[in-house]
Amino acid sequence: MRILVAEDEQDLNRLLVRTLEKEGYGVDACFDGEEALYYLENTEYDAAVLDIMMPKQDGLTVLRKIRSRGKELPIMFLTARDSIADRVNGLDSGADDYLVKPFDLDELLARIRTMTRKRSPHTSSVITIGDLTLDTGSHRVRRGGKQIQLSSREYAILEYLCMNPGIVLSREKIENHIWNYDYSGGSNVVDVYISYLRKKIDGGHSRKLIRTVWGSGWMIKEEI
Repeated sequence: MRILVAEDEQDLNRLLVRTLEKEGYGVDACFDGEEALYYLENTEYDAAVLDIMMPKQDGLTVLRKIRSRGKELPIMFLTARDSIADRVNGLDSGADDYLVKPFDLDELLARIRTMTRKRSPHTSSVITIGDLTLDTGSHRVRRGGKQIQLSSREYAILEYLCMNPGIVLSREKIENHIWNYDYSGGSNVVDVYISYLRKKIDGGHSRKLIRTVWGSGWMIKEEI
């Protein structure tokens, strides 16, 4: 999943980015509301974490503008304001969640998983495709009951495929979804990771789940 973090406290911003990247998310970061609005208008994100009290435009203003333009991605507010009225105002403006500073990073991650799952067609944290299971909460992957160890990037690509079973995902789509604006890898980096995944997911199995659609991209699909 690709997430935007908009937080003007630089130390907290860096901490959030490191934490989310460690969990396998692609993360873009900015420090004011105008930049956040630009990112949200021009990039497809799975979720956004917005500080309310940002310079140039506050989080509430950014949220209202995004919602008025039909953007329905899950959005969480971070704020030092903890009154009931502030929370109600944030939620009524279209936020999906509201987390008061200071907060525990594990709680932040759990809330992101919950609010993105609510917008997903997958109501459970466990996605099953054939004999492959992927738990979006624990990041555990099993095939035929055997646990498979994946790097954070391998897991992120597999999760994206599993969230879109039977749908062809192009190289560009995968790059845009998994990596951030700072990405400057080679043109074949997605091909390399797909190769790694094939060895780990399909190696030793007669039924292959990860498929190449020549000239278009890749998809994951149970063989019938």
